[in-house]
Amino acid sequence: MKILLSNDDGILARGLGVLERACESLGELYVVAPDREQSATSHSLTLHHPLRPVRLGERRWQVDGTPTDSVLLGIQVLMPEKPDFVISGINHGPNMGEDVLYSGTVAAAMEGLALGVPSIAVSFAGSVLRADALLDSHVGMLRTLLEHLTSLPAFPADTLLNVNLPAVEASQIKGVKLTRLGRRVFSDSITPMKDPWGREIFWIGGGSVEWSGPDDSDFATVADGYVSVTPLHLDLTHRDQLDASADWWRAL
Repeated sequence: MKILLSNDDGILARGLGVLERACESLGELYVVAPDREQSATSHSLTLHHPLRPVRLGERRWQVDGTPTDSVLLGIQVLMPEKPDFVISGINHGPNMGEDVLYSGTVAAAMEGLALGVPSIAVSFAGSVLRADALLDSHVGMLRTLLEHLTSLPAFPADTLLNVNLPAVEASQIKGVKLTRLGRRVFSDSITPMKDPWGREIFWIGGGSVEWSGPDDSDFATVADGYVSVTPLHLDLTHRDQLDASADWWRAL
């Protein structure tokens, strides 16, 4: 089995190294990842300057672009043949609820799916400091989970699996659950500042987060100490609303 690994935290990120260790027994690994952090780049492509993949070793490249660029180049240029799986991560922070719309980690897996490759995104649902302290303990557990997911008789069609690991030692994880996306709302996430010349600037990030959703949502599952696995797909069509809108659509 050939597996393409990528991320959005950059080629040197600790999470990517942990993911490599978890996947090393699954097959032949190819690593194509950004040369720097690309968090919250979503599914963006680099269109206004050329990309220069730099080969760092056998089956390992860094790319001066986004996670989507990395997967696109990996599948269409750098790998000798299409991989059996794309696995993205491990992100240093959660990717739950609306996070999946911004996440470069999830976007890398989405690009794999768009190119016809079964894909998995993996995130650590804690702070960067917690990730540094705890990620190494997750290698064995994650290996077992990925062995199971990549050996499914029929991987879900047109679907990527979004995995979030709880911010605890692996020995404290209670199990794995299938989940749905929760909802999250940021408050006070824009901080006004002054640059050295006194001009007003704004820093996006920080603030507080409020989560909501049923018991089987991703955030509730992770908060309860379980690994969350949420199936996602590319079709954003609101099908229930499409059916319910028949009357007002005919009236136009």
